[in-house]
Amino acid sequence: MLLNMESLTMFAHHKGGGSSANGRDSAGRRLGTKVADGQSLTAGSIIYRQRGTHIYPGVNVRRGNDDTLYAVADGVVKFERKGRDKRQVSVYTREQYNAIIAK
Repeated sequence: MLLNMESLTMFAHHKGGGSSANGRDSAGRRLGTKVADGQSLTAGSIIYRQRGTHIYPGVNVRRGNDDTLYAVADGVVKFERKGRDKRQVSVYTREQYNAIIAK
């Protein structure tokens, strides 16, 4: 059997098997609520981690560079509605919190 040399192609390298275009994923970013409604916390505690402003800061709450909401005073967490379609989180003293929920 004779081989036609014009139809024979030689390659310098042979690609190995097992490569895949998919097959990787990044770890979750652990976003979301870190403290429940009605829970006590200290100043500096993280309340909510988010990308963008899903929840807005209220009383005694500030927003960090990465949109994280954190407490600036000791107290009790209260998630509230802000208008018709927005939400906010505030931190009240125990006395203020009891007066609000008594209404």
